Amino acid sequence: MRSRALVTTRSAHRATVAGVAVLALTAGLTACTSPGGGSSADGPGQRPGGQSASETARPQPVRLSTSFTDPASVPIDAPVSVSASGGTLDAVQVTSSAGDVTGEVADGSWTASSLLEPGTDYTITATATRSDGHAVERTRSFHTVDLTLDQQTFPSVAPLNGETVGVGMPVVVTFDLPVTDKALFEKHMHVTSSPEQKGSWYWLSDREAHFRPAHYWKPGTDVSVDVDVNSLPAGNGIFGQESRSIDFHIGDSVVSKVDVDTHLMRTFINGTLARTMPISAGKAGWETRSGTKVIIEKFRRKTMNAATIGVDESDPEYYNLSNVEYAMRVTYSGEFIHAAPWSVGSQGSANVSHGCVGMSLADAQWLYDRTSRGDVVEVSGSERQMTLDNGYGDWNLSPQAWRKGSALS
Repeated sequence: MRSRALVTTRSAHRATVAGVAVLALTAGLTACTSPGGGSSADGPGQRPGGQSASETARPQPVRLSTSFTDPASVPIDAPVSVSASGGTLDAVQVTSSAGDVTGEVADGSWTASSLLEPGTDYTITATATRSDGHAVERTRSFHTVDLTLDQQTFPSVAPLNGETVGVGMPVVVTFDLPVTDKALFEKHMHVTSSPEQKGSWYWLSDREAHFRPAHYWKPGTDVSVDVDVNSLPAGNGIFGQESRSIDFHIGDSVVSKVDVDTHLMRTFINGTLARTMPISAGKAGWETRSGTKVIIEKFRRKTMNAATIGVDESDPEYYNLSNVEYAMRVTYSGEFIHAAPWSVGSQGSANVSHGCVGMSLADAQWLYDRTSRGDVVEVSGSERQMTLDNGYGDWNLSPQAWRKGSALS
């Protein structure tokens, strides 16, 4: 069973989010001209050329405006912008305790290049050149709308930053609150790789999206993930709580092929057969699922209790095994590859397990020492099929079918 373990960490990660507003900075920036030194021919109170002081044109006041109207509760669903009338806008700084907001002046307006944080005090410092050439500076403050934790969705990303994984590892982004506007979020979720391998996102639900290339990653690939959803509206009054960026590395290609009919598993490392191992798979009624699976997690020792898959203690099929060695999980429903010294007599000749692939202690240790999360296990020979969401079942769809799961398809 999957759980929302990350929900308990939301308050630790809640970064605030931010938005957009119109603030009229209407200070009239007029200035009196100094008396001119005209000759007596100009007469008292006159400028050279016969112009009176009252007739001298005063510079037009500089007025600044931003993209929000209520400085006490600025929405956070668009970048803030600043413009000027009565002068030329030169520079804008928007600062806060959460950090400065970057942006640039173009065509007389300054526009932020990122969204703001919620529940945060900001200061705008704008400079402009008045029509008479004088520089003018004005400072104003505003506060972004306050959001509760239940109004912000936090993205968790797998793999971990810096992790080395297998060629079948998808990028998994899990949100702790639902994302309704999947298309908007997907436009801000980027995966790049070196060497380049094109792929696409697939939304398993409104809380989980996976990215994979068309085929297994190439060994040695470096992958970068940028989930740039901070302050983005997710729909239904929910906003992205934080952006996430991670880098990970693809290790050697380790692909194990399990044939439940012949009771053998062959492991290929970088395309070369490295070891053939006798195994015992799931017996009748407990068949091991056919299809492509990916190692989700590894345990040096693992307690396996049939109660976790719905078997009552009174059932003859109940088991409770402690310290099962070299256990590698491949489905959420409880399928593992692991050492099974109790079934060595059946390995290579019969399927006697409750769905797991069991092997000798030596073979299990050999495989465990050479595998990483994300390595591939391809199973054939069973009528029971692997499903997309029972673990990392991503590779059970063709590239064409996978692309249809994108919100932008």
